[in-house]
Amino acid sequence: HIPLIQYVRKHNRFAVAMRKVDPSITLVGVGEIIGFGGWSEGMLKSCADHMEHISEHFYCKEKKPIPAHVAQPRERIRIKADAHRALRKKLPSLKGKDIRIVLDEWNYWYGPHVYGELGTRYFLKDALGIAAGIHEMVRNSDLFLMANYAQTVNVIGCIKTTKTDVAFATTGLVLKLYRKHFGVLPLKVAGVPAPLDAAAALTEDRKALTVAVVNPTMQEKTIRLNANGFTPAGKGTMWLITGANSMLYNEPGRPPQVVIQEKKIDDAVNLIVPPLSVVLYRLPAK
Repeated sequence: HIPLIQYVRKHNRFAVAMRKVDPSITLVGVGEIIGFGGWSEGMLKSCADHMEHISEHFYCKEKKPIPAHVAQPRERIRIKADAHRALRKKLPSLKGKDIRIVLDEWNYWYGPHVYGELGTRYFLKDALGIAAGIHEMVRNSDLFLMANYAQTVNVIGCIKTTKTDVAFATTGLVLKLYRKHFGVLPLKVAGVPAPLDAAAALTEDRKALTVAVVNPTMQEKTIRLNANGFTPAGKGTMWLITGANSMLYNEPGRPPQVVIQEKKIDDAVNLIVPPLSVVLYRLPAK
């Protein structure tokens, strides 16, 4: 809670003192905690020699209609990415440096605290938005070094507990699905019709292509996959998160309303995307 002009001096003093004790540490400067503006620019201008990365935060409120609600995380991430790319061109202090973004808080945060202090409930529509946010970070993975969904357990977290039960919130299912099955080598994707959102990546061993699609509409969609240099080696697998309406949620101690479904697929070209869904395809490659 001090002005930027004082904070940058304090940051640099602490950085110098800490590196005298341990030169191997990695320092993350404090960037914007709400949107994007003068604070991050000031830090990058005055502290670039005293940090490796810079943190950013954002939280999204509820929006209507559903596609606008789902688009929020993607749009916030894109704003930050575009701003940082512009600053890399603008600021002499960043010449020759690769100060990346540590998005150490990002999530939706709205509605009543039905689980007690800050205990918000997450719905299927929030899960779709978190998936779209992951896609935008995949598209800008040269800038985003880390992304830490806030938080993990209870309050605004993706796992809710009672004294005797536990449940993955809908957003937690998305994080679990992508962590386990989405590739790690991002690929460029083009030609996706709005408001669908898609991202693709190869697995680390390059033996499979993963394609993830978010459909925030009430209509089933079909995407025709035209993957340059990729030949399907056989049947694929799809994982599906969906439901009959956007307000479904999971509650500890009750049967889940939203789950991850796994299915085998024969067609690796025409990808079916159900309404209100996140679909992740894994296609073996020759």
